[in-house]
Amino acid sequence: MGHTPATARGRATRERILEAAADLIQRRGVAAVTLDDVERAAGVGRSQLYHYFDDRDDLIRSVIHSTVDTVLAAQEPLLLDVDSLAGIDRWFDAIVANGTRQDAVGGCAIGSLAGQLSGRDDLTRQAFVDAFARWEAPLIAGLHRMQESGELRPDADVTELADLTMAAIQGGLLLAQVRRAPDQLRLALRGARAALEDELTFPP
Repeated sequence: MGHTPATARGRATRERILEAAADLIQRRGVAAVTLDDVERAAGVGRSQLYHYFDDRDDLIRSVIHSTVDTVLAAQEPLLLDVDSLAGIDRWFDAIVANGTRQDAVGGCAIGSLAGQLSGRDDLTRQAFVDAFARWEAPLIAGLHRMQESGELRPDADVTELADLTMAAIQGGLLLAQVRRAPDQLRLALRGARAALEDELTFPP
């Protein structure tokens, strides 16, 4: 994806372009953001932009990856601890708390981009496939550890449980955003937790 800067100054410029593009896309939507808009917001010229990104599509895909990095970095400490029902509860609580702080208006940054872009082309769609795979990977690893410790049934399909959990997060965030009600997210996660409880070796 574009040119990877070798210098700290170059990396800072590329990051500034990405941040400007991500902010504009969040506020206006992808379709309403032009390269001219990004250049003005980032304080760069067209030659600089093309030095770091091949074209507008490459910039947008880079925004997707940058957004994933930001979301996962915020959740990383909790995602490293999702190898027990208590750890998963802490993760769920943090997701709900974040939605409450945003008054349920923010939704999911990755999901919002996916809604606008997943049908754009195969490369962009694959960027979202990779994004959700990265998000699910720590949960799948944690569920495997729960199987190894005997907390989760050995025949439980951990990938299916992770998919169900991700669907609950995305659906809950969307409903919370539309209805301006964080309880919608809490209800969705309650359903995901119930599915996990059904696969425990012993009832919680």
